[in-house]
Amino acid sequence: MSSSKSRDDIWGEWQDLVNMAPKELEEWLETEESKKVGDSDSGESTGHKSGRRIVKIKRTNKDDLSDDQWDHMATVVGYIKRHLSQGGPDEDVKDSDWRYSLMNWGHDPLKEES
Repeated sequence: MSSSKSRDDIWGEWQDLVNMAPKELEEWLETEESKKVGDSDSGESTGHKSGRRIVKIKRTNKDDLSDDQWDHMATVVGYIKRHLSQGGPDEDVKDSDWRYSLMNWGHDPLKEES
């Protein structure tokens, strides 16, 4: 595994940070807002592609996850932590590209407040 973290660490952070349910994330990925954010070289952004992988991972039993899925989980956790540390906009977070990007990676920052 490329990450220096243990799978227990990755799992714990994944559970904390990936706060969107699979169905919720799938529905989000169908929206125009989801498709318009992020870098795109093939018509689909990295985050959007990642979102589809996250849905599959969330629907897989922990014991059945592949090494590749564990690596992706570590990538997702790292991305969300970096993105959150940059801080979002001071106002109108709800309709910001910052939030939309995070949601493509399975994290809705507005859920933290509830």
